[in-house]
Amino acid sequence: QVQLVESGGGLVQTGGSLRLSCAASGRTFSSYTMGWFRQTSGKEREFVAAMDWRGGRTVYADSVKGRFTISRDNAKNTVYLQMNSLKPEDTAVYYCAARAGTIATTRPGTYDYWGQGTQVTVSS
Repeated sequence: QVQLVESGGGLVQTGGSLRLSCAASGRTFSSYTMGWFRQTSGKEREFVAAMDWRGGRTVYADSVKGRFTISRDNAKNTVYLQMNSLKPEDTAVYYCAARAGTIATTRPGTYDYWGQGTQVTVSS
């Protein structure tokens, strides 16, 4: 069992930056692939970024490539999402997710555990 708690969301102006954190419980955090997703009202949950359990492979959505960076610190049981050059269309609730697999996938249904989400609002 893994419990995930996101933090770091907030209100930022266009072009600004935020860093989201996701703290995980459990001794086996290092064996989980971690992902970030986002969702706005009335839309399906959208893939943002993922990193495999070794931290050797990352995958990004085209919409955030070059602006967002996913990283993890297995010693702290934490995964991060550094978001730069934020745009109003990045406004969403951001969710951290974990899957008990070695491959960084983009489909929400392949993830086993989810956090409660943190709101990110980018003003124009």
